[in-house]
Amino acid sequence: HVLIGSFSDPVQLTRHYGAILSPLGFSLEGYKVVFNNPNIWSGYANTLFYVVVGTIARMLFTLVGAYLLSRKDFVIRKFITFMMVFTMYFSGGMIPSFLVVKLLGLYNTRAAIILPTLISTWNMIIMKTALQAVPDALEESARLDGANDLVILFQILVPVVKATIAVIALYYVVGEWNSWFNAMIYLRDNSKRPLQLFLREILVQSTDLEGSADIQSGVGINYIKELLQYCTIIIATVPILIVYPFVQKYFVKGVMLGSLKGE
Repeated sequence: HVLIGSFSDPVQLTRHYGAILSPLGFSLEGYKVVFNNPNIWSGYANTLFYVVVGTIARMLFTLVGAYLLSRKDFVIRKFITFMMVFTMYFSGGMIPSFLVVKLLGLYNTRAAIILPTLISTWNMIIMKTALQAVPDALEESARLDGANDLVILFQILVPVVKATIAVIALYYVVGEWNSWFNAMIYLRDNSKRPLQLFLREILVQSTDLEGSADIQSGVGINYIKELLQYCTIIIATVPILIVYPFVQKYFVKGVMLGSLKGE
């Protein structure tokens, strides 16, 4: 419905009721208007930066943290696990979080999008469970060969739990790609804002783009508004749909973690 609607004629689209099963004419007007906005391209660049850098940083800290908490000889691992799980049920709220970010000098910086959400407690628990499921014999053999903790983690354990890593990385990628709320709070400059925040403004307000559409093509504001909404939804969704097939096989394995045991 949304895909076909995004390529439909805006006048016919507005007059149509119900599901769209076939194109109502053909028009690229909505995509032209959206892509003529320079904020869309800068938003794409910023989103790619946040997704790539953020996912790498989050995976690194999640792996290291999960490895630490999965060690049976780590004395205070239960206390740290409790403190982390506690944050899943209770948080300081938006205003205290904003004050912390501002007092740390992170306000209106790209670090404000990555650092406050650097670790997901839920994802770390999943990773911790996966690491604990690896047979101890692998680690013991590596230690007999003189391997340290970094070698054991990245050369022994990571290849074994790569399915779980792929799933958690997918969670981080999708979460960061769809994120807009933190950017709305912590970023003031448009040059640093992600794509989703610009798309939200288009969906909610649409004032600037509607005006430009009216000037460029003579299409009325009331006619172009619904078309813009469909186009922005497609623009925001297609990249994730392209990525998903490459990690699908790992996703299926990862979500079965703990439910089936090999012989």
